[in-house]
Amino acid sequence: MSREARSRTDCVVARLEGFLVQQGLERDLRAPWAIEAFLAVGLLGRAPSTKGTYRSVLRQSNRDASAPALAYSGSRAPAPYAEDERAELFSIARAQRLLWRRHSALSLLTLSIGAGLRAAEIIATTGRDVSLSTDRSNTVRLMVKGQRPRTITVLTPYAALLVDLASLVRDDFLFRPGPADRSYPNFISDFGAHLVRDPSSLRCSVARGRSSFICDRLALDTPLDVLCKEVGITEVESLLRYARHVPHGPQSKAGLRKRLREQTGTK
Repeated sequence: MSREARSRTDCVVARLEGFLVQQGLERDLRAPWAIEAFLAVGLLGRAPSTKGTYRSVLRQSNRDASAPALAYSGSRAPAPYAEDERAELFSIARAQRLLWRRHSALSLLTLSIGAGLRAAEIIATTGRDVSLSTDRSNTVRLMVKGQRPRTITVLTPYAALLVDLASLVRDDFLFRPGPADRSYPNFISDFGAHLVRDPSSLRCSVARGRSSFICDRLALDTPLDVLCKEVGITEVESLLRYARHVPHGPQSKAGLRKRLREQTGTK
């Protein structure tokens, strides 16, 4: 197990221990009942997929936890955009008459579909966060700030467009440049609602854009450890909700763990 994986496991086990102490229960971290109580009560309100991931981590750290348990169905990620849908969305963005609105619409699509960013990350991205390598590879990288800082390699056909968009704003924000209340929860959805478009045309969804990026990378057989770092995911099992949209890819948490071990050469 890698140092990062051990750290994640230690964190989850510590949360289990804290729950048992808080509830005044016996601190038997190896007991299956302790794990199930933590999932049912300690993670009340969390998504079934999250509970399933926590159970997977705890059971891997405890080979004795093999008792029958309540099954948690994993949530399915939003469907990635098909090629014709992406073409329609970019056509709508380029058709905006106001320059700032056209720039923001293209940035929104590029940062979601082309870089897999979450909504808060899109809002915070500036032109300075985009860089172009000076070697012959002309690799385009995006530095993501916030709670999950990381660097993403942007691939074609989005890389060149992102560089062009960044060059126009420099230190300013890529999405909605200029002064704005970026803490407003409907900052992106309100922008989308005011785009000039046919009422029946496709709407941009950040969640579907992020799903498109992850599924594209899975289809390209991107190493899973690299993909997790690029999208800010801690546990490889969390990719399952996206992998189900990708034919011929791992279709179970065990399959994802096996693929990760094969790719990294770990046991």
